[in-house]
Amino acid sequence: MAGGLTHFDEEGRPRMVDVSAKPETERVAAARGFVRMDEATLALARSGRGAKGDVIGVAELAGTMAAKRTGDLIPLCHPLPLTAVTVTVAPDEALPGFAVAAEARTVGRTGVEMEALTAVSVACLTLYDMLKAADRGMTIERIELVRKSGGRSSDWRRE
Repeated sequence: MAGGLTHFDEEGRPRMVDVSAKPETERVAAARGFVRMDEATLALARSGRGAKGDVIGVAELAGTMAAKRTGDLIPLCHPLPLTAVTVTVAPDEALPGFAVAAEARTVGRTGVEMEALTAVSVACLTLYDMLKAADRGMTIERIELVRKSGGRSSDWRRE
């Protein structure tokens, strides 16, 4: 189904894509997102003195755990044996808020884009959850794939 939606059969029913004929290759994907908040909320989060403690560390851990559960969360996503997941939450004074980045790796027959995107999404949601008592007006913005490599399709990078 070149150029078409691969998660539907010829009759339009949803299906998990059959990847059994694909070779196993190293696959890497990176994603990012942002949580915008009041400057005072950012200062509170950076201090580690919030009521819920180290929000950055908890968000990074939550993102890593989420990447490992992507196949359980996204209905037609293959469960993958991840070889590495890295989640980084970094203060960004210009927002103000946090920049969240994730990279997922595997050796397998399908890519890890969804794992990287899920890691970023859950890390952003965790930041919101842990800081909402201080700032309910926070926004989660621009969750996007940054790059991917491996597999039959060519490598891809956001310009």
